[in-house]
Amino acid sequence: MGRLAALLLLAGCSGPKPPATITAPVQQPTLAAVPPYAVDHRAGTECVPYARARSGIGIFGDAYSWWETAAGHYARGSKPAPGSVLVLRKTSRLRHGHLSVVSAVVGPREIRVDHANWQPDAVITSMPVIDVSPANDWSQLRFWNQEARVWGGVYPAAGFIYNAPDKVARLKGSGTTTTSGNGGSTHWASHKPLP
Repeated sequence: MGRLAALLLLAGCSGPKPPATITAPVQQPTLAAVPPYAVDHRAGTECVPYARARSGIGIFGDAYSWWETAAGHYARGSKPAPGSVLVLRKTSRLRHGHLSVVSAVVGPREIRVDHANWQPDAVITSMPVIDVSPANDWSQLRFWNQEARVWGGVYPAAGFIYNAPDKVARLKGSGTTTTSGNGGSTHWASHKPLP
């Protein structure tokens, strides 16, 4: 009886196989798929002067104050665009907020940014950032930490500032906005004479 069962089992294994079902694999992002970013520890600077120099947006003051200061001068929105400045809100961890310059839009919920002083005294280029906001409005973000190989905590964002005139209140020529350190006063200085 044992030999008969073994022969039947072997016969079952050698019979024709049923046709394979073809299914498309679900694409899951893997940690290996997240590209590395560059860190330059020799280029010590703060995020504000770095963002101003890279974007050409002439705003001064703490990073978090850029969002309100840009109103009436520079266009703002919730869609990333290369060259736009991402403004992170002030938090207990980011006492002055933070600024990054969008270097690439990878997809509807993923961008690359360049910024200074995310790590002390360093400039990071091509850092992956994902939008984790429920409304896909880029108001809640996570930054990739390649050393730990994890997405970091959630940071609140105000949005993106574009180097273009605000359509609501058009600029009277290009210029520079200066905001006091506490955000209490703002000054707009035109670079060109008005026509």
